[in-house]
Amino acid sequence: MDKKAFKRYTVTSALPYANGPLHIGHLAGCYIPSDIYVRYLRSQQRDVAYVCGSDEHGVAITIKARKEGVTPQEIVDHYHHSMAESFKEFGISFDHYSRTSAPIHHETASELFMDLYRKGEFIEQTTEQYYDEEAQQFLADRYIEGTCPKCGYENAYGDQCEKCGTSLSPTDLINPKSKLSGNTPVLKNTKHWFLDLGRYTDFLKHWILEEHKEDWKNNVLGQCRSWLEAGEGLQPRSMTRDMEWGIPVPLKEAEGKVLYVWFDAPIGYISSTKEWAERKGIDWEPYWKDKKTKLVHFIGKDNIVFHCITFPAILKTHGEFILPDNVPANEFLNLEGEKISTSRNWAVWLHEYLEEFPGKQDVLRYVLTANAPETKDNDFTWKDFQARNNNELVAIFGNFVNRAVVLTHKYFDGTVPERYQLEEIDREVIALLKDFPNKIAGSLEKFRFREALGFMMDFARMGNKYLADTEPWKTIKEDRQRTATVLNIALNITANLCILSEPFLPFTAGKLKDVLKLDALQWTMAGNGEILRPGTPIDKAGLLFDKIEDKTVDAQVEKLLATKKLNEAANTPAVPVKELVQFEDFSKLDLRVVTILSAEKVKKSKKLLQLTVDTGLGKRIVLSGVAEQFAPDELVGKQVTMLINLSPKKMAGIDSEGMILMAEDRNGKYRLLQPNSPTEPGSPIS
Repeated sequence: MDKKAFKRYTVTSALPYANGPLHIGHLAGCYIPSDIYVRYLRSQQRDVAYVCGSDEHGVAITIKARKEGVTPQEIVDHYHHSMAESFKEFGISFDHYSRTSAPIHHETASELFMDLYRKGEFIEQTTEQYYDEEAQQFLADRYIEGTCPKCGYENAYGDQCEKCGTSLSPTDLINPKSKLSGNTPVLKNTKHWFLDLGRYTDFLKHWILEEHKEDWKNNVLGQCRSWLEAGEGLQPRSMTRDMEWGIPVPLKEAEGKVLYVWFDAPIGYISSTKEWAERKGIDWEPYWKDKKTKLVHFIGKDNIVFHCITFPAILKTHGEFILPDNVPANEFLNLEGEKISTSRNWAVWLHEYLEEFPGKQDVLRYVLTANAPETKDNDFTWKDFQARNNNELVAIFGNFVNRAVVLTHKYFDGTVPERYQLEEIDREVIALLKDFPNKIAGSLEKFRFREALGFMMDFARMGNKYLADTEPWKTIKEDRQRTATVLNIALNITANLCILSEPFLPFTAGKLKDVLKLDALQWTMAGNGEILRPGTPIDKAGLLFDKIEDKTVDAQVEKLLATKKLNEAANTPAVPVKELVQFEDFSKLDLRVVTILSAEKVKKSKKLLQLTVDTGLGKRIVLSGVAEQFAPDELVGKQVTMLINLSPKKMAGIDSEGMILMAEDRNGKYRLLQPNSPTEPGSPIS
């Protein structure tokens, strides 16, 4: 269907799991692209419902709750509110952000399940499923880890290998282990309801590989093709799970079972739309059932199969719902050359960015769009972040706007000047100005957001070049009318730039809108070389962007390096056990609690401290190689463990009469071995 034939748009972004904060991988994957697209549609005054919500069911939630010793409800409540606030502060302009624990979602998901059940679409099947005998419960996919049969990755989940992306069943894993007890689970019979995806193969092949072969992204088509044309074909997939947390299966014989999260979650788009429409007092159904509605799912590549195969099969079977017109899935974003990992804290977290870079939402939006993983995995680095801000946003966009506004205030008292006789360069720029809105719109309609952003910045470059070529700061000395004409055109370029940049840089466009006293930022206004009328007063712009200094990004790099060291230390095995000794050998050691009376640095030594200690039997001098870890004052008064019958040893010209014992952690940092309460000096340790 031609875009002009669509009456409305339903746009969704993948529901984020409510088990952790948002990071830049999430933003680059689907939230920034979808927000750009929706802002563009709204600027054309199209009817849009932009919905999302927290995915609050599934094993990831229960794993997090078990780890933290709280209930799943406490986990989802915390992260739902945290994510909603972060999205809002970052400028992701959802019409409605819901949650899958909402009653309206439970009702909607249950109704869809029962519709398929009554139509006989499910295969009721008793199968063997892994069961943890110690925990006495069946294990959902993510409660099982093992070796991936495809790539050999040892920590693959029961539903997917995160390393190679292969979709798995728990019984596919080699050497499976329960995440509850660490034991090898056993297979036990349980009954579930399966959706026979194989029945939809012909429909899906035609719909995806024929109807959408020209307009869907190659990565989406390629992954769908691999599923649809695989040797074994599409297999039945269980739509229920043995769990307590989730939407109960609405059947009497299904007690203790819940809906599979990937049956439940996509329906969250529908229930979120219902909730939004109810609050607006409008009918939700046209946004999901009218064929003149364009449905677009923005997702990451790990969700392609669910949004292109499973969910469409469910909607097709129901019969009343429209199918997605496009599913523009992005690839993955890496961080400083490594895969983003929430478990390893290898991420740039959105809430931390908002705290540490106040007022710089548009900088991150710009960088993540300019480097978006649209066709392949891409990499975010802090140095690139700094360079794009300083060399592009500051030096190109900000510089042009600042010059146009400042010169207007300097020469024409902050009022849009008249336009007089045009020269060839003026006519060329006005002609180019008219082309850019269509170029940018063409890329946005095709979901090429990097390309569209590039055109927008080319527009700002054109403005800079125009001012550089016309030199109004020189013509003002001899031809005021010429200067007026140049600044009139420069200000109208600025007004167009304000409109065209809003989908990408909404906070910046909002500031610029106020400066230029524009009533609205409608795309239909763009391309007009006379948006601003002569005589219109404008405000001072100030700096739209400021430079980011080396020390700022160095601090972020150092934070990541510290994280890397912690991860390396966590993965470093403990020091191997030394050879066995007899008790008689150990009993020869005289270990006692001593009190450090004084401590001072040893001359010409970076490592040694000279300690005077009270052994209970008198004072002794001990040298200890901890000067780089402790200041002398930190040790005075401390009680520590000492080997007091060690033969004296001369170090740095001083006799050391024993050894202070310390523990060295995996980072090479020393820890004092101290009694847990004050102890008499000289007390033996046995």
